Amino acid sequence: MNETVDELLTGPPLGASEGELVDWITRLEEIKCTAEAVQAEAAVRLEEATRARQAEAGVPARKLGEGVASQVALARRVSPVKGAKLLGLAKILVAEMPHTFGLMKAGLFSQWQAAILARETACLSLENRRVIDYQLCSPGSDGEPPAVVTMGLRQLENAAKKLAITLAQEFVVARAVNAEKDRRVSVRPAPDTMTWLGALLPVQDGVAVFAALDQAAKAAQAAGDDRTRGQVMADTLVDRVTGRSATDAKPRIEVKVVMTADSLANDADQPAMVDGYGPVPAAWAREALADAEVFVRRLYTDPAGQLIAMESRSRKAPDGLAEFITTRDGGICRTNGCDAPIRNIDHAERHADGGATSAENLQGLCERCNQAKEALGWQARPGPDGSIITITPTGHTYTSPPPDSWRPDPPPLSRAEFVLRNVLLDHPRAA
Repeated sequence: MNETVDELLTGPPLGASEGELVDWITRLEEIKCTAEAVQAEAAVRLEEATRARQAEAGVPARKLGEGVASQVALARRVSPVKGAKLLGLAKILVAEMPHTFGLMKAGLFSQWQAAILARETACLSLENRRVIDYQLCSPGSDGEPPAVVTMGLRQLENAAKKLAITLAQEFVVARAVNAEKDRRVSVRPAPDTMTWLGALLPVQDGVAVFAALDQAAKAAQAAGDDRTRGQVMADTLVDRVTGRSATDAKPRIEVKVVMTADSLANDADQPAMVDGYGPVPAAWAREALADAEVFVRRLYTDPAGQLIAMESRSRKAPDGLAEFITTRDGGICRTNGCDAPIRNIDHAERHADGGATSAENLQGLCERCNQAKEALGWQARPGPDGSIITITPTGHTYTSPPPDSWRPDPPPLSRAEFVLRNVLLDHPRAA
């Protein structure tokens, strides 16, 4: 498409084909990203000009820059608090994260995506922040855009967390300890006489609470309860917190932790993954496993972080392959930009078309994406590197990059490997 910005903003012409309409939407999204980058650049220059003018007028140094955030807020039609955050983000992007800012100016990265990277690197030194900026957002040797441009927000957040933990675990751990002081519960109004009840909790508590509610929903639906999953979870939360419906039996809660055997048994610092949350420091995971009051499942990865085997002590063994796919894909739908939890394990290449029921050809999808790919004209196939290539009815191709833990179907364990892993499980502190 060679249309100018003004032409694009007039809207697509009548009679445009489906493919042309998709191209129009794509170009407008790129313009939005570029506009946000230019807004950030303008905000930084506004502050510089304001500070210079104020200094020339004799304003004390501690007051230089006052009012700039409010001007940004008024110009962007947001609250002053939001304006201050936008100005702070703009200064970080322009001065400290050139590759992230470059993706925005190229129309490939939104302001919200950039804000996630800035937030997840906030506790790091400038040098380490720039390392993450380079590793995640610099173009490839052939000039190709980096993989982050196709990641969903959760995937992007996890990628930044893992790098931050790898570069400066002690700072991440310190921030996590300090963050526990901010735990709280909040309530705010919602439409139609409803409320949003929220809780900021340490990861082990938050994951355990959600797992308990999810378990209650599955049990209720298995028993024929006609309420939706969300309704059961909401009702169970109210019942258990208020005591409205006391129960004697406490459910067994499972928290899944994925980490290398070396990180579990020794003091290796490769990040672990907590299902339903994301990357955590290995030191935190070791302590959580030692002190856990909830039922824990540990999955091993090889030194490169690729999932290779899993261990379960639950009474009922899950479907091994489905569990493998869910964990490999991080519990997040494989569709580009979708952060919904996995609800279906489905073939990329349809089974009816000869697609194999194997790790290479299976993907985790949310219900909406799973239904969408069954619509007329949709196609998908696995790539040799673990990616999933989806072709829409308009012929547009989207590639979902392989998850960090991807690898082909693992070979069966030798007896020596099996014994070694069980020894490590029984003695997690053994060298």
